[in-house]
Amino acid sequence: MPNVRATHLTRRGILAAGGALGLGAVLAACGDDDAKSGGSATGSTSGKASGPWSFKDDRGTTVKLDAVPSNIVAFVGVGAALYDYGIQVKGVFGPTRTKDGKADVQAGDMDISKVTVLGNVWGQFNVEKYAAMAPDVLITTVFDSSGTLWYVPEESKAKIAKIAPSVGIAAWNRQLPVSLEHMAALAKSLGADLKAPKAVDAKTRFEAAAERLRKAAKARPEIKVLAGSAAQDVFYVSGSHYSIDLEYFKALGVNLVEPPEKAKKSTGGWYETLSWENVDKYPADVIIMDDRASTIQPADITKATWKKLPAVKAGQVISRSPEPILSYDKCVPLLTNLAEAIEKAKKVS
Repeated sequence: MPNVRATHLTRRGILAAGGALGLGAVLAACGDDDAKSGGSATGSTSGKASGPWSFKDDRGTTVKLDAVPSNIVAFVGVGAALYDYGIQVKGVFGPTRTKDGKADVQAGDMDISKVTVLGNVWGQFNVEKYAAMAPDVLITTVFDSSGTLWYVPEESKAKIAKIAPSVGIAAWNRQLPVSLEHMAALAKSLGADLKAPKAVDAKTRFEAAAERLRKAAKARPEIKVLAGSAAQDVFYVSGSHYSIDLEYFKALGVNLVEPPEKAKKSTGGWYETLSWENVDKYPADVIIMDDRASTIQPADITKATWKKLPAVKAGQVISRSPEPILSYDKCVPLLTNLAEAIEKAKKVS
């Protein structure tokens, strides 16, 4: 499988870390309201956008079209986020279906029977089918400073780029709310009504959940939280840098286990790789585990060293989404579940 730059990570490593590496620019401040939101389009009071469309993405690229794109192809997680804002994409790529044919966790609430799946695994992207769809735009996430489009295969990216312009939303090296705001701006430019009751309610619930997590972390500073990801041969301990969820958790006061820089050096500062024999290297009271289908889920981990961990024995293991669906609605549970875990946790480390 191809590696995603800036540093040479294996696909498994990238999955464990929740993204690729590198240093990127923060969102640029712009002069007018449209620029601040990242995009613009002429809209009606109903929230339906019309007329010329432009959007500045996190690569610094401004895409301009004669009309608001309606024939959209997106990375599955982006499609799921847009769906929560009432924007239906036509095609997706990335983890969409599980082995039993059900919707992958990264598909969110989308009805996957209503989208064309161009590729379901890393390196898979049906260029011919994509071209036949005559897409207006391709939208995906970005995890490195070079602007690599997530899940767009290196070997076919040139062909894909000739078919339609692309938009990249950064999902790394910043705190979660920044990426959420830019995705909301993108949705608005595509016709979403951010003042609709559903959208307003979701953001309100997100803000309340963030405050609950802040209070929980302040009340229980002794509770250590470890972010992990399981593979067959190794266990990954994520650092708080670069991952948008962990950076935000830390900013809210969560006592995150942080492997030393030396231990994370080979992965550009993202995470440390441990053998299963050494999975107990870092004491933790709560473990938040990668929920993606490409990783081994806690219920399926058979390693004796895992089962002996105090947090595991105490039942203090919850799920984590290293690639959050960037809608306020889908990020509420990430905050609420962690807050509840910290509130109820026994000190076992």
